[in-house]
Amino acid sequence: MPHTINIQRRRLLKFAGLTAAMATVYPFLSYAQGMIGMGNQAASDFEPDVEIELTQEVVDIPIFRGPETRVWKVFGKVLKGPETAIVNHAESYIAPTIQLQKGQRVRIILKNNLPAQSILHWHGMHVPSKMDGNPMYAINQGQTFVYEFKVLNRAGFYWYHAHTHSVTAKQVYSGLAGLFIVSDEEERALDLPRGEYDVALAIQDRTFDDQNQLYYNSHMMQRMQGFLGNQIVVNGQPDYVLPVASRAYRLRLLNGSNSRIYKLAWDDGTPMTVIGVDGGLLERPERRAYVMLAPGERREIWVDFSGKKVGSEMTLRSLSFEASMHGGMMGGMRGGMMGGMRGGMMGGRGMMMSGSDLPLGSDYAVLKVKVSRQAQAQDKLPEYLTTIKPLRLQDAANADTPRNILLSMRHMSALLNGRSYEMDDIRADEIIPVNTLQVIAFDNGFSGGMGMGMGMGGMMAMPHPMHIHGEQFQVLKREIDPRFKPAYESVEAGFVDSGWKDTVLVMPGEKVTILKPFNDYKGVFMYHCHNLEHEDMGMMRDFLVK
Repeated sequence: MPHTINIQRRRLLKFAGLTAAMATVYPFLSYAQGMIGMGNQAASDFEPDVEIELTQEVVDIPIFRGPETRVWKVFGKVLKGPETAIVNHAESYIAPTIQLQKGQRVRIILKNNLPAQSILHWHGMHVPSKMDGNPMYAINQGQTFVYEFKVLNRAGFYWYHAHTHSVTAKQVYSGLAGLFIVSDEEERALDLPRGEYDVALAIQDRTFDDQNQLYYNSHMMQRMQGFLGNQIVVNGQPDYVLPVASRAYRLRLLNGSNSRIYKLAWDDGTPMTVIGVDGGLLERPERRAYVMLAPGERREIWVDFSGKKVGSEMTLRSLSFEASMHGGMMGGMRGGMMGGMRGGMMGGRGMMMSGSDLPLGSDYAVLKVKVSRQAQAQDKLPEYLTTIKPLRLQDAANADTPRNILLSMRHMSALLNGRSYEMDDIRADEIIPVNTLQVIAFDNGFSGGMGMGMGMGGMMAMPHPMHIHGEQFQVLKREIDPRFKPAYESVEAGFVDSGWKDTVLVMPGEKVTILKPFNDYKGVFMYHCHNLEHEDMGMMRDFLVK
């Protein structure tokens, strides 16, 4: 860790020099010089409606019988405003759930008591660049960073997590991630399940050794595919069972895994009724036989358990799918090889409990729902939920010249347009005028060349969940190279591309085109793969909005 911190320090100082040189051209970047390694203090002219304190600590918590598990945990406290703004999870390693309302002014005081640098990113939230959790603002042990912003987002299911340069994957894996729920008047006016019938579920995968400790393997093959644990945990709990009443529920699903992609379906064939995605409710409910959920993505589903007897059960499973250009065989081969190495070397708890590893694209249970009591309710799924104004291609500033971003894994590197991440390396094609709509195309081998498959100059074709910080976007279209179509057919019916999103899964051989607004705020906003190992390997860049 000290070596990583030293590298981070050198890069931050280098970035300081860059911002000084650029200050006359881009004055709004000059604040970076004073922020590096210095944390951030409360502004005297900002009056918050809600003030929250988040403290990061190293603690031991009970997850299994026997030794407690050492984790990096966030503890929350409301200093001003309603106590409901924070829900701590004492029984789990996951960070507190933050609950705010659109229009509130919030101050979040982050205290870092970890033996490492750290910073938190508000995933999906439309906040100023300085408050977005860019790695340049990582604070040292004992330092404080104060976030201040107005909640501009519509009602939706967001989240937050560590975003520290080159160690994001390990820090999120260790526990630095939590849920962030925004409500507004329009949503409250709908007759949707609320209170105990509105349940947020963070789905992750972890590996524990025979002493109940988190095991994280960072050798190169694991980094190239992304870390895959052999134990599914929900809200930080293994073998998760959700007790429900015989009525309708709103389930909010987050894929908080480092790299695992889920193909979610009910085991009894009940359709997945989707009512919301990353950026809030859809216009109308959409039904799918299954739903794809990539790292960083969220889905909100309506499930009606009325008519079911007490004691009856349903299982939410992840179904099999082909995860690489060579399909499930390739994903299974890599996963099985890695699982065998881990099992042989350490005999971990996940191996003991499940008897095998969980390769990407395999079939396994995620959670179980058990009807524990009868309830009387007149639940009816609304036919119409909200109005979403579609973005129009003709309104984009670059309608005729989309910003193409080529995704590639090559020579042990994860690249965007052939570039790895550097804090001081914003290129001309990454500078965007503020208050414009932009067409952006993520190309994962659709056009040939950089993103093409294994065996071509050491390249590897893999799925990439692409995330852009700041304001949400809309998916315009998907295109697939016919050579990848057979594998693609195992997942395509599960994409929910309606509504507002901040993360989109791009499969091998696919190009996904989006319309992304860059409104209100100038400064640096990141775009990257949300396979966290890929992000740490350099599959991350900055847009400069000016």
